Amino acid sequence: MPLTPDQQREIEALRAESHTTRRATVLALEKILYQPIPILDHGLIRVIDYMGDDGAVVQAARVSYGRGTKRVSEDQGLINYLMRHRHTTPFEMCEIKYHVKLPIFVARQWIRHRTANVNEYSARYSILDNEFYIPAPEQLGAQARGNRQGRGDTLEGAEARHVFELLKDDSEQLYAHYAEMLNEDESGRVLDPARKGLARELARMNLSLNFYTQWYWKTDLHNLLGFLSLRADPHAQFEIRVYADAMLDTVKRWVPMTHAAFTEYGMGGAHISTKGLAIVKRLLAGETVMQEESGLSKREWRELMQSLGRED
Repeated sequence: MPLTPDQQREIEALRAESHTTRRATVLALEKILYQPIPILDHGLIRVIDYMGDDGAVVQAARVSYGRGTKRVSEDQGLINYLMRHRHTTPFEMCEIKYHVKLPIFVARQWIRHRTANVNEYSARYSILDNEFYIPAPEQLGAQARGNRQGRGDTLEGAEARHVFELLKDDSEQLYAHYAEMLNEDESGRVLDPARKGLARELARMNLSLNFYTQWYWKTDLHNLLGFLSLRADPHAQFEIRVYADAMLDTVKRWVPMTHAAFTEYGMGGAHISTKGLAIVKRLLAGETVMQEESGLSKREWRELMQSLGRED
């Protein structure tokens, strides 16, 4: 994910600035503020700004005038309680803003989370960069047999090489045609002064979903954790999960106590239905319970057994 000299200079200038403030700041997050974290082949994520910290969550829950004299262990216990019992409002008191560069098909998954303020790069106004996502060989998976929205075994040999070549050749050709229709190159230089060129808002429709777009994405901590609970899950699509994993690391830097509670009760916990809980109680009582008489579908039963470590 190479940065242009101008982009690097802009980042260095931003990081060279320092401001005196009475607001809470977090040193671990300040250390990576503005810095790009490489994702995929051309993508990135950067923390641009944030408001609040673990103390803001605690303060909102206690509705106090200041941090008080509570011990760290008590703050962690309170945050654990809030997370465990899904008291979400205190987490909404913290906000964070990211700059994200991502393939368009990942952006279309991401935008389904309608809980953020988003401003995306405009291909009506500017020319998209000649950058497109090509999966690494280990990510060229065949369609999964048991999951219509997932991938299965990795393609190998001649088949993998053929798919890779199709993706690369098609993307290069599409961008060449995009530039030809615009009659402009990436820098905006006119290719043929004798032609007018197609409007940017029309020429963009020829590009495929693996081309990169960029946006600024601002959300509060509660909704960020909701996003991460789905997109950092092992079942999430790889191409969005790598972004979520990087964001999860920024959360750990920003609000370590909240991150610990989220890891324990959000990412590491399990949601069990009323029927499922009744089955757990029967199992604890020593009963033998079979799926056929459990009242659960085969899929629900399998998921419950997996969460209990009883797949066999």
